[in-house]
Amino acid sequence: MSITTSQQIARYYDQFSTVDVTFTKEVIKATLLYPKQVFLKCLGYQWPCIVYASSMVGARIVVSRQGSFNETVRKANNLVSLRFSFLQRDKVDPLTFFVAAKITGYTPYGPEKPDLTFLTLQYTQRPPDGLIEILGELLEANVNSKKRKEDRVDITADSMRKIGIKSKETTVLIQGVPRRGIIRDLSFSGAKVVIFGIAQFIVNREATLKLELEEPEDVLELPGKIVRFEPVEGRHDIAAFAIQFAEDKVPMKYKLRINNYLKTFRVKAAEPSNE
Repeated sequence: MSITTSQQIARYYDQFSTVDVTFTKEVIKATLLYPKQVFLKCLGYQWPCIVYASSMVGARIVVSRQGSFNETVRKANNLVSLRFSFLQRDKVDPLTFFVAAKITGYTPYGPEKPDLTFLTLQYTQRPPDGLIEILGELLEANVNSKKRKEDRVDITADSMRKIGIKSKETTVLIQGVPRRGIIRDLSFSGAKVVIFGIAQFIVNREATLKLELEEPEDVLELPGKIVRFEPVEGRHDIAAFAIQFAEDKVPMKYKLRINNYLKTFRVKAAEPSNE
């Protein structure tokens, strides 16, 4: 996680406390949630569970109510603790913490799995700063991906290190055909990439930018369309092409990295697109 001040934590809570984050596969990957170490605890017992969604004031989880579950929860007057666990890129041990909560609702999961139940939890106190930071950064990145979508980040050795990009050299799939390129800048909404090729055969084509991250074997794919180009002086075989990403297909992990950079460093606004 990035370095977050107490003022930022308070702002996240004030702005986003009631907003739910659904833990899809993409969100799990972006937040580094460690599902194998997530469980519900009550009176010394614990049960593995799946976090379906969480806000900063409550959660919905899926749990099996077999065995002693019902009797234990009844004795505790529905008071439980939800244990979260998140992997940390720069540390061996995961970040773990408990959130005190009360069960306020039960909903059957479905006839295909009668033993499973959706539980609605209401947190009985403000959750740890770790959860507020993780959810807050995610929600802020979604907001800024629209509000600041044209802010550009020039790709330099320094910005690559801070964003976590392995190299400015990249591969762009144009109509499924790979072409080598060099990234000039990135934004929430697109990228500018120098690519070998004749402009008239590339503009208005579908394109997918492959962004190689510093994590081993981790590559983000950003699908979109090439909307314009800028010629490179003295060269007819290369140009700087603007790729506009498909907004609904931008990975959450990418949004988080761009947002964390934009929060700290001044960037320039992109020119209006010529689409």
